[in-house]
Amino acid sequence: MKYIKSEYYLLKKRLREKRKLIQAIVGPRQVGKTTLITQFMQNEKYLFHFASADSAEQSDVFWISQQWEEARIKLKLSKSKQLILIIDEIQKISAWSEFVKKEWDNDTRNQTNIKVIILGSSSLLIYQGLTESLAGRFEIINMGHWSFTEINKAFNISEEQFVWFGGFPGAYSLIKDEARWKDYIRNSLIEATVAKDILMLYSVKKPALLKRLFDLGCLYSGQIISYNKILGQLQDAGNTVTLSHYLNLLDKAGIITGLQKYSIQPFRQKASSPKFQTYNSAFTSALMEENFKEVKSKPEKWGRAVEIAIGAHLINHAKVENIKVFYWRHVNLEVDFVLKYKEQIIALEVKSGKGKNVKGLAAFNSQFHPKKILNVGRDGIAWEEFLKINPIDLF
Repeated sequence: MKYIKSEYYLLKKRLREKRKLIQAIVGPRQVGKTTLITQFMQNEKYLFHFASADSAEQSDVFWISQQWEEARIKLKLSKSKQLILIIDEIQKISAWSEFVKKEWDNDTRNQTNIKVIILGSSSLLIYQGLTESLAGRFEIINMGHWSFTEINKAFNISEEQFVWFGGFPGAYSLIKDEARWKDYIRNSLIEATVAKDILMLYSVKKPALLKRLFDLGCLYSGQIISYNKILGQLQDAGNTVTLSHYLNLLDKAGIITGLQKYSIQPFRQKASSPKFQTYNSAFTSALMEENFKEVKSKPEKWGRAVEIAIGAHLINHAKVENIKVFYWRHVNLEVDFVLKYKEQIIALEVKSGKGKNVKGLAAFNSQFHPKKILNVGRDGIAWEEFLKINPIDLF
């Protein structure tokens, strides 16, 4: 892949700085973290030591120390002033963060100039290790699902294709055979994330309930549904607290979230019914029976697909730009998305179909006086153009 993501340049900038902090590249599965590091090693003139825990046993707790010692020897034998140690799939080693802390602190005491990059396929495991043992020693580079602009530059994909096939770069080689593409998304991405990243890390008493919640969340993406209504559609029903906890786990894994209702009173936000939103429209498409051409020929379903893609665009950028994303509803009045940055808010309605009620925007404007009110789609910014905009630029 010739296309280089922006996170590459952020990593390059940080490694040029004199201060030393562990650079942790985190993000969902199959968004190109290892590809980015491969490009970095090919293009940059550093002394590297690369190691992947794929080749190590999970119980081999000394593997990290062995790699670190090899890096020290390589640095000592060279004429370089520093070395970049890269450890991929680090979450596969038990208690990895404790050994990273030990070796990092040894280098700090001995003034050994080794800079460290860690990455892995499970963002949940990486986050847990960082916060448990490495406080004050790391910076995070968030590498999220690919945007339309990134996918288009890398693969020359149209806006319509992006709406349906989403932001997984490795899956675009399969889109000509959609059945195969759907199988890849379901088995290699969804099942791997739920089974390996969530169930291996957290105590989930009802894994079938977690998986069913994910399926419903994808199929109802863009819709507001109460937890009680969800319980009514589940055979292995737990309770609303369990469902809320499971949705939080899915959010941490970067696959689906539940947007809260906008309110100036925080307790009302937390008590609201969630509006499901996938981080990648591919999740919803892969679970639908229809294919791309069939959905495109049905205006109502295609309009919903566009709304899901717009929502994913917003929440992925929000993670990087520190924007908060909500929805708003009062009785029968609704606003699709409310963006909050610092103390400013923007109300945004996606009008991809005919006859959508816009009275919600007027009511929201009257009550909250937002900085801007925007229509995306009909009578506003073309949805194709909105996918090219970074939401932070709206403020």
